[in-house]
Amino acid sequence: IGVVEKKQIALAYNYAFDDGGLINCRNTADSVSDLLLDVKVNHYISLTMDCVVEMNDFVGGVEVKVLHDFTGIDDELVAGKTVTLKGEQALTYVRTRQGLEDSTNNTRMERQQQYVDALISKTLSLIESDPEFVFNLADKLGPFIEYDTTDYRLKQFAEKFDSYEFTGIRTIEGESVAGEEFMEFYADETSIWQIVLDLFYT
Repeated sequence: IGVVEKKQIALAYNYAFDDGGLINCRNTADSVSDLLLDVKVNHYISLTMDCVVEMNDFVGGVEVKVLHDFTGIDDELVAGKTVTLKGEQALTYVRTRQGLEDSTNNTRMERQQQYVDALISKTLSLIESDPEFVFNLADKLGPFIEYDTTDYRLKQFAEKFDSYEFTGIRTIEGESVAGEEFMEFYADETSIWQIVLDLFYT
């Protein structure tokens, strides 16, 4: 008998399952499908956090205008300063919460969105100048990737990658409230409907 509980969607990826990530990833895909009003998630690609450092350096570093002050954690990351993130510094920028003036997950997600936007923009420019770049990148990231399709299908997707238009990251609106232990976010269903209609229907 299944038990339904309200939990963070991230908990769908549960390290208790020692199967190489297959159950974790499928649980996450199903949870995202539930959130998006039963839009089917056909396939997934999962990247470990170690992948951030590898991909960041493979594209030659990612330039950002630092959003929050990291003094005492990384003194180079001063709010308002433009830096090219290299190595572990990239992971520090997108992962750190504790020790910052504002340690909420909302500010961390703001940095993550900024970073992903810049990373994708640079990656697309590299693919445009070198069509083989995406395949070299896939080889580099191989040890950090889990996916549920064939290598051939993944290669087909890679071949089409530069033909897609990146329109930015969509954010679901909702309400953040203080829970018993942590801040809790409740998605607005109207906002979810609008994103589903915009992305999956014409």
